[in-house]
Amino acid sequence: MQIKIKLIFLLLSISCLSCASLKNTKNINQIFDHSPAFKQGFTGLVIYDPGSNKILFDKNGNKYFTPASNTKLFTFYTALKIIGDSVPSLKYATHGDSLIFKGTGDPAFLYAEFDAKNTLDFLRNSDKKLFLLSPGFTEKKFGPGWAWDDYNDYYSAERNAFPLYGNVVEFRFQNGQNLPNSYPVIFKDSISTETIKDLGMGVYRDIDSNVFRLKNIKRKEDATRAVPFITSEFTSAKLLSDTLQKEVMLLRQKPKNLALDRIIYNTSSDSLYKKMLQDSDNFIAEQLLLVAAGEISDTLKTAIAIDYAQKNLLSDLPDKINWHDGSGLTRYNLFTPRSIVKLISKITDEIGEEKFKALLPASGESGTLKNSYKAIKPYIYAKTGTLRNNHSLSGLLITKSGKTLYFSFMNSNYIVPNSKLKQAMEEVLTTVRDQY
Repeated sequence: MQIKIKLIFLLLSISCLSCASLKNTKNINQIFDHSPAFKQGFTGLVIYDPGSNKILFDKNGNKYFTPASNTKLFTFYTALKIIGDSVPSLKYATHGDSLIFKGTGDPAFLYAEFDAKNTLDFLRNSDKKLFLLSPGFTEKKFGPGWAWDDYNDYYSAERNAFPLYGNVVEFRFQNGQNLPNSYPVIFKDSISTETIKDLGMGVYRDIDSNVFRLKNIKRKEDATRAVPFITSEFTSAKLLSDTLQKEVMLLRQKPKNLALDRIIYNTSSDSLYKKMLQDSDNFIAEQLLLVAAGEISDTLKTAIAIDYAQKNLLSDLPDKINWHDGSGLTRYNLFTPRSIVKLISKITDEIGEEKFKALLPASGESGTLKNSYKAIKPYIYAKTGTLRNNHSLSGLLITKSGKTLYFSFMNSNYIVPNSKLKQAMEEVLTTVRDQY
């Protein structure tokens, strides 16, 4: 009799859990059905419970969406698997009285808060003549499908083998100054005072030269404008010469049988990953794929890293991915929500959930989620991705019952304001948080 009672109780418990699951799914579907934000666009959402190894919710999980900066999750995983704990800054060899070195694509060199001391000290303290070796292959400055008219915006810095200062110039305006200070200083002589028409306030670089023009900058206010500069081997050598205060010459071809197999390291990989994911830094993302390519070949080419990742690291994704750049600036990229959820599982298997959470933006607290999904305690740790009429959010969701769920929420071809779409997404995600 006791066994029979236990069996009945177990069946009732399973039944109640099933009802709760159906109720949760019904509530989420009701939001999708009634929210104006989801009426005309195209939406996909997959929610996965790693504890039970079950998909809790799937709406268009096998359909393709424009991921925007969710692409950086793929870049992160690729770099994680290929690059070591520290990023190589340059490769070098000595030849007689010469020190010959080449770039690795390292995005951290003289950029943001990253430490460049090892490389700077190595080059400054060398008693040899310095030669920057031209790369055998030069990657295209912009990725496929990037918007050409973004060239003046900080988030569209050019790609190259030896980046310096993030490949942008910072113009710093101080109260009372007629002309801004420039960083690096070498670009101060490139500021033009000629009047420009038909443009709003800001600093505008000529599309085909490093000439920077000012328009309607308020001289009474402190302000900073970051504008990409045109990269070249000559510019890299000139910038490095100015920084080191010693001559750096260009070398078109290395001596025969000379291998540049010694390496200088500066930055921990994790610090770069954190800035890329939390700030959605396009420059770091693009350069990391070049660094990865250089680790598996002798050529800094984005496609090499992507092809390698697809064949060797991502072949178990549920859907084939259409992947073309590191940052997600191109609309050519196409991923499915269920492939991104699978990627999240692969990342957490590699580094654990806690470390992944520390690298991602936290809702209401840090990075691109600092002002979104606010709560007493962060409940979303996820990567955002936004291009016009496309917005995605993928990562980890912590429920009130203490579960950690993996999700990918993708939206394309909507015309409502981003704020309205995000409000509707928040309603869905808080429902998941509260009911699972």
